[in-house]
Amino acid sequence: MKKAESEKADELRPEYKRSDFGKIVRGKYADRIKEESNIVLLDPDIAQAFPNDKAVNNALRSLLELAAASTRLVKHSKVQQ
Repeated sequence: MKKAESEKADELRPEYKRSDFGKIVRGKYADRIKEESNIVLLDPDIAQAFPNDKAVNNALRSLLELAAASTRLVKHSKVQQ
């Protein structure tokens, strides 16, 4: 019974014709979505180290702070010499 219902659901209504619609393009917006997305895939061994997105963000913020601090130290020591 379900198969007959699903076949009927796939049919267009009589007032619609396939020729009325434009060409079907698969993945038409895929590039735009990819550009606007900020999803990053982690390697499995890295993903095991972080239980959730908050832990990843905290680790990256700490790394950025450390990099900024070490950059300031290097610039500061060059000015004194």
